[in-house]
Amino acid sequence: MSASTLWKDLLHRYPPMTIEFFINSTIQLVCFWLVSAIYIFLPYFTPAFSARHKLQKQEKQPTAAEIWECFLVVFRNQVLSSSAQLGMILLDAKPPPHRFDVILPGPAEIARGAILCVFLREIIFYYVHRLLHQPFLYPTVHKPHHRFTAPVALAAQYATVTEHILANILPLALPPQILKCHAITSWVFLAFSLLETTTVHSGYDFFSGSARMHDLHHEKFVVCFGTVGLMDWLHKTGGKSVEDRRLQAKIQ
Repeated sequence: MSASTLWKDLLHRYPPMTIEFFINSTIQLVCFWLVSAIYIFLPYFTPAFSARHKLQKQEKQPTAAEIWECFLVVFRNQVLSSSAQLGMILLDAKPPPHRFDVILPGPAEIARGAILCVFLREIIFYYVHRLLHQPFLYPTVHKPHHRFTAPVALAAQYATVTEHILANILPLALPPQILKCHAITSWVFLAFSLLETTTVHSGYDFFSGSARMHDLHHEKFVVCFGTVGLMDWLHKTGGKSVEDRRLQAKIQ
């Protein structure tokens, strides 16, 4: 049976909101929970390999008790967001704003839409993140996330409920809706984004050190607010830009 036939059968059997819920949940399970578990258990199964690739020293790493607390907070956040989705299904809410066309998008459309979503997420997340660092919001809304100065993958969603909505849900939910992407494109974007956020919070130097930028943010607090670096480059809030300005100020 072809992918097109399977998709048509799925649309015939279930309403879009139900499909959205179960596929989103599956992507969260695989790309966030499973990948987070792999990163977190590396020190227990391959301690030498883990120590060699960790970006920060062992004494800065969270304890097992802190990781367990992190798990409980993240689980609460995901239960709340999943419950909201289930509530919309039970209330027979209107279908999601992105497209559930019968005809599947081609590889070029999926790639183009996913790339545009990544850049739109970068813009939304950057400004939300900068807002959360303002004095009137930081102590009560965002400070708990910075408890992990040496982050672990699971800490990507360690947040207050307010921050979870503003910084975790909206930057992922809005781009496919704004661009009116096909549902398949939105799921590719979601999977990539979850893999990216778990990796940059992992504390490891894998994938050409992609975690260094966000690891620096957790260590220094005032640099690297974006996801892919574009907005940090534009606003000169990357780690190197800030350090260069400090050195120049000292010289002057």
